Amino acid sequence: MIDPVLESKVVLITGANHGIGAATTRAFAQQGAKVFITYYREPSQYSDDELEKAREAGTGGMPLYRAMQQQSAEPLVKDIRSKGGTATACELDLGEASSIPKLFDQCEVELGPVDILVNNHAYCVYETFDPELTTGKDWDTHLIGPENIVRLVSADIVDAHFTINARAYALMMSEYTTRFLSRGAKWGRIINISTDAAHAHIANVSYAASKHAIESYSRSAAQELGKYGITVNIVVPGPIQTGYINPEIEDNIAANAPLRRVGQPEDVADVIVFMASEQARWLTGQLIYVGGGWRMHQ
Repeated sequence: MIDPVLESKVVLITGANHGIGAATTRAFAQQGAKVFITYYREPSQYSDDELEKAREAGTGGMPLYRAMQQQSAEPLVKDIRSKGGTATACELDLGEASSIPKLFDQCEVELGPVDILVNNHAYCVYETFDPELTTGKDWDTHLIGPENIVRLVSADIVDAHFTINARAYALMMSEYTTRFLSRGAKWGRIINISTDAAHAHIANVSYAASKHAIESYSRSAAQELGKYGITVNIVVPGPIQTGYINPEIEDNIAANAPLRRVGQPEDVADVIVFMASEQARWLTGQLIYVGGGWRMHQ
């Protein structure tokens, strides 16, 4: 049996009330790590009744995805504790720079200093350079849903993407490193979650660009922090069923993926845990596609 040597390590995971973040929380807890999770629930355009109906139906599509985003992390925390694990959660907005040191302070008080940082949170609003795509009616509606608006690029939309995605990732890494060095630590892991859409994404241009910035930050951090014993790597999910993929498109993805199915959050979580493990000690500055071969790195 391979021992990842993660027992009693303190893991801080962002965006962890659903999907990949929640699955990663469970995966680390199963290895005996102590997990602190944070999340933020944006105001939803769906009513509480609509969200509850989407949860009950369990059918992939944007209503279910929004319902998953709106859920509290407390049931996840309670479930982990009921199985003998250690987990706690707090809800805050990482778009506010002042939230970040407070987050680390709270984690240190409740669980101890952070050994492993998993930046998983994301902000996504659909926008485009092409005026013909602003209606959102004739392209990719299985992903955005007819209820979502595709806007032209604007200063507010660009700023929101880079504030929450790129800037928050950078500030989280900086805060982690400052505290790591102040306590004289010698072993650390940072795993940043990007997307296979970071190269280019029709009608989702600032999301793609901000995720690409995360990848650049990660490589720079890997270069600079290796001497302190910190590895920094990037996990890039392909199509993962976190609630947003409707059944028709799920079948299409499965038929065209080399492994013949759509990915599940647990598929990504296992790779994240590996990147934090002792077995990944010689990996840093690397980008790992996790998509069942949906995209293959050249």
